[in-house]
Formats: sequence, structure tokens, C-alpha cells
Amino acid sequence: MTRAQQLGVIIGLVIVAALMALRASDPQPLRQARELTFDEYQRLAPRRFESLPVKVIDIDEASLLEFGQWPWPRDRIAKLVDRLSDMGASAIAFDVLFAEPDRLSPRTVVRDVAGIDPALLAHLPDNDEIFARSIAGKPVVLGFGLSNEGDFRPAVKAGFAFTGESPAGAPPRMNGATPLRPEFEANAMGIGHISLNPGNPSAVVRTVPLFLSDGEQLYPNLALEAMRVAQGASTYVLAGATNVPNTITLVKIGEFVVPVTSAGELWLYVTPDTAERYISARKVLANEGVSAETRAAIEGSIVFVGTSAAGLQDIRTTALGQNVPGVSLHAQTVEQILSGRFLSRPDWASGVEILAIAAMGILLVMLTTFVSPAVALVCGLLITVMALVASWLAFFYAGLLFDPLAPIVSGSITHFAATSFRFLVIDRERREVRRAFGHYLSPSLLYRIEHTRDALRLGGDDREITVMFVDVRNFTEISERLTPREVVLFLNTLLDALSRHVIANEGTLDKFIGDSIMAFWNAPVDVADHANKAVKAALGMRDTLVKLNENDAFGFGSEQKVGIGIGIHTGLACVGNMGAEARFNYSAVGDAVNIAARIESSCKEVSFDILVSDSSANMLPGYALLEAGALALKGKSTRTRLFAVAGDERLGASAEFAELKAIHAQLVEALRSRSASSRKLIRVAKLQAARLASGLPEFYRRISRRSEHFIDDTAVKNGGGALEKVSQSSLVP
Repeated sequence: MTRAQQLGVIIGLVIVAALMALRASDPQPLRQARELTFDEYQRLAPRRFESLPVKVIDIDEASLLEFGQWPWPRDRIAKLVDRLSDMGASAIAFDVLFAEPDRLSPRTVVRDVAGIDPALLAHLPDNDEIFARSIAGKPVVLGFGLSNEGDFRPAVKAGFAFTGESPAGAPPRMNGATPLRPEFEANAMGIGHISLNPGNPSAVVRTVPLFLSDGEQLYPNLALEAMRVAQGASTYVLAGATNVPNTITLVKIGEFVVPVTSAGELWLYVTPDTAERYISARKVLANEGVSAETRAAIEGSIVFVGTSAAGLQDIRTTALGQNVPGVSLHAQTVEQILSGRFLSRPDWASGVEILAIAAMGILLVMLTTFVSPAVALVCGLLITVMALVASWLAFFYAGLLFDPLAPIVSGSITHFAATSFRFLVIDRERREVRRAFGHYLSPSLLYRIEHTRDALRLGGDDREITVMFVDVRNFTEISERLTPREVVLFLNTLLDALSRHVIANEGTLDKFIGDSIMAFWNAPVDVADHANKAVKAALGMRDTLVKLNENDAFGFGSEQKVGIGIGIHTGLACVGNMGAEARFNYSAVGDAVNIAARIESSCKEVSFDILVSDSSANMLPGYALLEAGALALKGKSTRTRLFAVAGDERLGASAEFAELKAIHAQLVEALRSRSASSRKLIRVAKLQAARLASGLPEFYRRISRRSEHFIDDTAVKNGGGALEKVSQSSLVP
């Protein structure tokens, strides 16, 4: 890493940290942007209106035209209550304040007339008394509003049960309330607040506080009280977070459980406003009586009495951008609870979004600094799409609200800053190289030139590498049945799938030679555990080929299976630029390369798909390895001991493989001594091997024909290099 790159990383990380701190402080513009995003989600997929037992008795323009301006005399309100109750309403909730005496009451009107005998007043009707008698014994819920004057506290008609710490400090604070007439307060079955967004400056109602608190007592809202009264419940059950006071997570009302924010607020998931939700108060109060249709709609329903008349100024804005009567939002609260369609923004959502900013920012800084701004841009766009899709799917399927905007904007700022720094500082030298050589060299070689000042010289370095050769079995037979175009398609499908494992395990793809692959590890850069990574790549190739055959990826049919052989060897080789001054390739040459190629050819003779030399086996402790004998490789004066790779460390640690390994050790000893017991041991080994890997039974069927490979003579010992060490290791007991 150059000094300029170090400086770029530091600056980038500082920017990421600043963006994380900004998101943690959550300023108003970020909150507004987040809320607008959630609004847009609801507009794309609003809650579907369902015909539920919830209705709004609407004091609409037609009702005002017929019965006069608001407020109406309370004897008319009493008549409304009587008719709704007679029709079987399960709860009657008023989104109306009854704070002052009825000024239209006959007793009140006459009392203000001079010269009237006071004794006459007692014989005149009082509308407040009529209304109070009307609501007594009926499922009526009255509303109260918030007030900054006085310290009135309405009666609480329900009990509260808590799980966890007390949540008294969680809901919005209530300093005072609008007073209720004492006789109304006494006769009502429920009392709830009608405030929809207290203390929220936004005109859009997105959340509804289900409770208010004065610091000691909780006060439910109108919708919640209506549900409680309709069910005949007496108690609210509130669940709080364990060991976290002043927090609410769930509210239970009768049979219904409602997820809420930590402050006890319900995220509104609204439907488009519809006439099906409303019944005009005029239809209920009609002198000719109530129609059968209206009666059927009200029977068993929770009804809210409120107004949609524009002159009464109870109009609110929903997340869908619609202006609706405030009473409809109380009704929608109950509808949402009955439908079970909730929105939720978990308390840990902000933490996830901050971590997303960190992860996305760090990734983009590293990619921009060490790879390229173009790759970083593509990754950033992919992450942006993934964030949007994940956020949308969380909303659509689970009702979860996660903000994709903050990570996306932060990632864009980070990428812009890191790209600008790289263009101005880090890439200055590389741009000079590109201008000089960009028309003559391949992109891969140009990349190496950019990162290595002396990369243009011919020659190489001696270093220990692990070499792999992969070859397709029976390729000549396969190619005879295919057209040239089909052969190319077959090779592209197979070699692409297999070579991915080389790249995934930090290997270097040297070349494709017809139906073969040559790859090596530990060059041009150091790779820790290179033999281990090479064998992991080989095992990955084995698994991939099984899937390709099972899915008939080559179109040969289920009967024709494609097989491969893999040879791996670790040794010294020369790696570097090979060729001419005008054109060269980065490759490896040497005895290690030749041995790996010969080991791959030996897979046919051994009848197993993955073979490694003893030098590689010594670097694979814990792997499921079985000695395959010492074979005479072409061009080698001494034999080379090979090992079959049955599986990885997990298989190597299994009890089944331990049993097979013990049998195999006895078999090897019998073959070396030419004991007659070898046939019996082969049968036992085949039975045990069949439970572990599909290729092992054939390996043991062939082993009886290769007994000479296990003869322990002086040539093998001298040529194997580390045979004594291998035989004493954990590879063979």
C-alpha cells in the first residue's frame, strides 16, 4: 500500500465515521426523508380496504343541512345514541368533546331570560341530563382532548397490567385535558383521548399514540377504548422490554395483540378513503326510521361518531396524501388491529442502518482505493438496488420499516469523495502509464504494470508453489459425438464452472489447454496454506461436477456422466513472464509443473478423481487422505507416492473415515507384503468406502491390480522424499 493509498483510506474512513455520526444524531431533514420514503411505500401498496365491523357515523354536510349547524342539542345526540344502541352497535365512540353545558338546553335558555320564575326551571328538560341518561348502561366511549390550561385528569375506566418494567414514562406527556361533564364521565363505559399526533409538527398523521401519560397514570385513546368496550374487556396488558423502563413493545386488548413503538404508538397502515366506511348521521336520525341496509351495517359494529364537514375543521392528511376526517383515522386504527396488518419500525432499525452506512462506506472506500472507481460504482449501484429491494420486501411481506435512503446517500457521498481523491492523487502515476502503454498491452498485463514498476522485464523467480492440472475424462469420445460448436459450448460450460473454484480459493489460472486447466497457488503473490486452498478448489470442482451431471447441464442425458481427473503437487518452480520481448505470458515452469501433470494422468490408472503428491499431503493435516501407492511417473527415474483425496477435514475427523483408514492401513501393509489377506481387506474396504464417497469403491476395485505400487523398496524411499514422514503422520495410522 502506497502512502497515497493510506491517506486515501484514512480520509475515506473519516468521512464514513462522520456520516455515521450524522445519522446517529438523526436531524430533521433525515427524519423527513425517511418518513417520505415510508409514505411512498404505502402509496405503492396501501392496505386493502376490507368490510370489517367498523363504521363512521358522519355528521356530514347533508346532516347539517337537515338538522342545523353544529353543535346540535344534546337531546338529538341522545336520540342518536339510542338508535345506534337499538340497532346493536357493539361500541359507540364519540370523536366529539362534551366539555361545556349544552347552551341549547331549554333549562339553560329559559334561565337566561329575565323575569322567569326560578321554580319553573325545575320542570323544564335539561339536554345534558337527557344525554347522561341515554349513555348510561350503553357501550358509549367519550373523548377528551389535550389542554395546556388547568390540571384536569379524566377518569380511567380500565385497569392496566404490565409485564417487565413500568411503562408510565413511555407515552407522550399529558399536562392537562379538556374537562368532561361529571354526569357524562360517570355514565360512560369508556373514556379515551382523541389526539392523533400530539407534539408532532408534521401535518401528516403517520403514527397514533395509543396512550398518553401524566407520569403516573396511562390514558388510552378513543380507538383502543372502543375496542375494549366492544369486547367487554376490563384490562389492558402492556409488555415492556426486559430491564428497560419506560418502554412498550406490545399492547393486548381483549383478544387482540398490537405491536407498538417504544413510546406506545401505532404506525398507521391506511387504506384509501372510501364511502363504504361512512354512514350519514341523517340516515340514523331520519324521522321515517332507519333503513334495513343501515341497520345491517351497524349491527355488531364499532361505530365512531364524528364529522367530515369542512367547516368544522377536523381534516387530517394521511401517508397516502389524502385529506380525510380525523374520525376516519380512529376507525382505521381499529380496522388495522382487526385485520392484523401492522407496520413496525423495530427499535434496532436505526442501529442496522448505521451499520449499513459503515459497511457500505468501508467497502466503497476499499474498492475505490485499491480496485477501481468503476468497480466501486458498480458495487455501489448493486448495493443500492439490494438495499431498496430488501427495504421494500421487508415492508411488503413483513410490514417492517427500514430506511434505505440514509445508507444509499451516505454511500454516494463516500464514493464521490474517494473517487475524487483517487483521481487527484492516487491515479496520477497510473494514468501516465496508461497513456504510454494503453494501446499495446492487454488489460490484465496493464494492471500488473500499474502495480509493479519492474513488471515489464522478462524472467521469473524461483518459489514454492502448488500446481493443479485438471483434465476431462473420455473427451475424445465425447467430442466425436458433438459438432464443433457443441464441443465449444460443452467446454465453456464445464471449464467456466470449474475455474471459478480456482479464483474463489486465491489461485492463479495459468491457461486452458484444450479440455484441461492449469492453475497454481502462491504466485504472483504469497498465499498462505496454498496446498490447502488448492485441495479445497479440487473438492469444490468435484461437487460442482456432480451438480452439473445431476442437472444435465451438458445436455448428454442422465446416462452420460462427465468425469474429470485432478492432479496436485507442491514443489519449486520458476514463475514470471515467459516469451519474447514483444509478447509474453505470466506462467510457471519447472519440475513441479511436470509432476502435477503426470499425477493428473495417473488418475486413470488409480481410478480416482483427485490425487496429490506426498509433498502436498504433508501440508494437509486432518484431510481425508488415503495412500494410493508409489507410481512411476513418465520422465521420472524414481516412483512418487500419491494420496487419494476422499474429502476435507470434516470427513477426515469422522468415525466412519477413521474406520476406513484403519482398514486401509492394514490393506496397504498386506499389499506390501503380498499377503493373501489383501483380497478380504479389499472387500471390507469397498463396503466401508461405499458409505463415504461414490468414487472410492472403484478405487478399491482397481487396487488389487496395482499391488506393485505398494512394494516398499529402496527406490521408492529415496524418490518419495518424505515417505517416512508421511507414514508416521496422521495420514495413515
